[in-house]
This record gives sequence, C-alpha cells and structure tokens, in this order.
Amino acid sequence: MTVPKALTIAGSDSGGGAGIQADLKTFSAFRVFGMSVLTAITAQNSVGVQGVFNLPPEFVARQLDSVLDDFGADAVKIGMLSTAPIIGAVADRLRGNRQGQIVLDPVMIAKSGDPLLQPDAQAALVKEMLPLAQVVTPNLHEAGALAGMRVATEADMEEAARRILALGPKHVLVKGGHLPGAATDILWNGRELTRFTTPRIDSRSTHGTGCTFSAAIAAGLARRQPLGDAIREAKAYVTAAIREGFQAGRGVGALRHFVTGW
Repeated sequence: MTVPKALTIAGSDSGGGAGIQADLKTFSAFRVFGMSVLTAITAQNSVGVQGVFNLPPEFVARQLDSVLDDFGADAVKIGMLSTAPIIGAVADRLRGNRQGQIVLDPVMIAKSGDPLLQPDAQAALVKEMLPLAQVVTPNLHEAGALAGMRVATEADMEEAARRILALGPKHVLVKGGHLPGAATDILWNGRELTRFTTPRIDSRSTHGTGCTFSAAIAAGLARRQPLGDAIREAKAYVTAAIREGFQAGRGVGALRHFVTGW
C-alpha cells in the first residue's frame, strides 16, 4: 500500500492551532502521512505569541536531511522561516533534493499581530524561496509586502499576484479572506486568473487558517491532484473547519481539523 507523504517546514505553535501542529492534523485529515521539520519554537496560545526561539540553521538542515534521505516527500508545505540563515539553509536543501511540489505560505505576522519573520529575512524569502515554489499563498498583508503595494480590493489582489509571479514562483494564490463579502482567492499563473469563492463564515474560530489552507493544498498535491482541484478541496475543507470551529482558549477560536470525525 502506497501512502502519500507530505512534509511541513514551519514553526511550532504550543497552543496547537497553527504551525506544524495544524499542518500535521490537516495532513492526517486528508489521509496523507505527515512529517515535520521545525524552524522555530513559539510560546503561543489563542491570545498571542509570548516568545519565539529560532532553531540553529544547521539543525534545521539536519532535520531536512534526515527526512528527505529516508522518506522523501510527495509535497512540501513551508510556513514560518523566521530568519535569513534559516531560509538559506532550507532553500539549499530543497534545491539539492530537486523538490518540486512546494507550497509556500509566506508567514510574516501572527493573527495576534506579533511578527514571525524578521525584517531582514523578507529579501531572503523573495530571493531564495519564491523561485522554488509551485504556489505561494499570501494573505492581503503578505501580498502587499511582497508586491510593494497596498492590497485592499480584488483589483489590487490581481495586480499583486502579477507582481509576485514576476519574482519567480510558478503560481500565486492571493487570499482575500480579510475583504468584506464572500471569501474570494485569486490564482494567477501568468496566463489566466482563476477565482475560488466560498461564503463567508461569521466565526471567531480562525486561528491557524492560513497554515491549514496551505497544508491542505500540499496534501492535495501529494495525492497527485491538479493544483486547481487541490485548492478547491482545501478551501472547502477550511470553510467547514471554520464553520465547525470551537473556543479552546480565551482568544481566537480553533478550527475543527477533523471536521468529519469529531
């Protein structure tokens, strides 16, 4: 029996709702074998981020060597990378292994507003990671930072997607979840724009939504789905997980990752 395998390269959320914890839950929900490489450990809960400890870049690289030399990976999801040296180490290993199905979630700031990417690391992210990505999935804030513009409308999302694609990724998916109205994401591949729209769910259970969405896309790619199908299934999954979310702590509510199971 062959089981699809997906690797998450990201930070740990001690609160369990985002980061590698959300990614591994998502992989399991999609019946994909999940593996992880930690880049940072956060002291974090539903209220905010109380501390971040970045792992040494050489140890991040050692984790990658261990996973890829033995298991390999049908798809890779990349989240929090924190520092330029960590970005360099990850990019070097992925290039060396000719890893192709890479979903890059350019994590820059937590939902609580706490920074998760050091200021000098953004240039490294653009130079080292974007050209490796099959698809990059910025939210409005991240799209604006990468594209060098304000993103506040769907027209802005389209222009930002075009600008970001010019930086090297094969596809750009700008997420419009923070705009009013229906939740519309826009995919640009250099030839055509595709919109993915779902009804907006009025819920405070949104912690880890971006991590979960990108991990679900990676799970679909690991299962050999075309990118468009993987995005549609991932968006439906996240919508259901938000709709069935619950209050786990005092702050932002949690997604129900195993939405069909409990």
